[in-house]
Amino acid sequence: MTAHESNERHSRRLGTNESAVRRRSAGQHTVRRHNLALVLGEVAGPQPLSRAGVAARTGLTRGTVSSLVEELIGAGLVSELAAARGGPGRPASPLQLDPRGPAGLGLEVGVDAVGACVVDLTGTVRAQRTARSDHRDDAPDAGLATVAALAREVVAQARLPIAGATVALPGVVTADGVLERAPNLPRWVDVAVGEALRSRLGGLPVRPGNEADLAALAERWAGGPPDAVVVSGGIGVGAGVLLDGTLFAGAGGRAGEIGHVVVEPDGRACHCGGRGCLETVAGLEALLDRANAPDLDALVATHPDAVRAAGRALGIALAGAVHLLDVPAVVLGGAYPRCGPLLLDAVRAELDARVFSRSRVDVRFSTLGPDAALRGAATTVVQEVLADPGAVLAGNGVGAAGTSL
Repeated sequence: MTAHESNERHSRRLGTNESAVRRRSAGQHTVRRHNLALVLGEVAGPQPLSRAGVAARTGLTRGTVSSLVEELIGAGLVSELAAARGGPGRPASPLQLDPRGPAGLGLEVGVDAVGACVVDLTGTVRAQRTARSDHRDDAPDAGLATVAALAREVVAQARLPIAGATVALPGVVTADGVLERAPNLPRWVDVAVGEALRSRLGGLPVRPGNEADLAALAERWAGGPPDAVVVSGGIGVGAGVLLDGTLFAGAGGRAGEIGHVVVEPDGRACHCGGRGCLETVAGLEALLDRANAPDLDALVATHPDAVRAAGRALGIALAGAVHLLDVPAVVLGGAYPRCGPLLLDAVRAELDARVFSRSRVDVRFSTLGPDAALRGAATTVVQEVLADPGAVLAGNGVGAAGTSL
């Protein structure tokens, strides 16, 4: 064998070894990232745990858990409380999510309002604001500038590092984050909302989502049913579909557009281009217009028949959804809880009459009301941080080191 051939073989052998080292390094990185999430998931659980308790629940060694906990503490995700005194043996120090750690920013652009809130790692709302802002006749830039300004105010009030943001939108949002269409915002067509807000918020990652979908997730995280249609009632009417605790968005992100289910075939024209859609009967503006009422409180107080008619229309649309999806629960959110028992009883009666089932459909009002989408948007960011704390440590993606706007 010549010296050249020997060197070539040696180089190939070195190359193979280098590849093995890289594979082993990548595998170790993946395992570490998985274990970080495993440990943080236990710390985020309902029962306070010490390092030893986390080790017992995860099956990891105490040394491994201690090392991972130190990393999580260094990233601002976990804090360690003082040990309780008075018991036998060496007291254990319980761990908790650090409320000063990277928080989630939730934004909402509605038809006639904007909102912003900050939720910390424990799920506590640290700052929240909403403001009137009508976007029906304006170009998207005006509404995006308004919500970005509100975001900066809320982040300044919360005084927490921000891991990322989610913005709730009243229309169809594609998988790549483009607002494809919003029937009540005719000038908002194919708008890259996430990119536009990111540039306005100093490079903060911003992910768009449908407002009804985010409201449904918020309901679930607040202890709501895992299988349900969660209706968000406002000027438009949307729904988020939960199946086994997971959001069902459909092939193109259009699942849950219940506001455009036809309930009056020869009814009024809808902004979507159809006629007799649920939104033309049970949407807030349509409801007030039909009853000639100045606001929702006046409507409920003086026009009970109009409220019942909206409830019947909702029940008709929801009966189809319940039959199609076989969900046992319906949650009415947005403005609907303000309509009280008149609406709730009408929806229940319609479902009782139309749905053939051995058990009655559970119909309830949202516990979060009109704040559900905003809370869901912010909590989505927090959930992503908890699911992958390695992103915080790596300093990339949602959950990176944290941003102050």
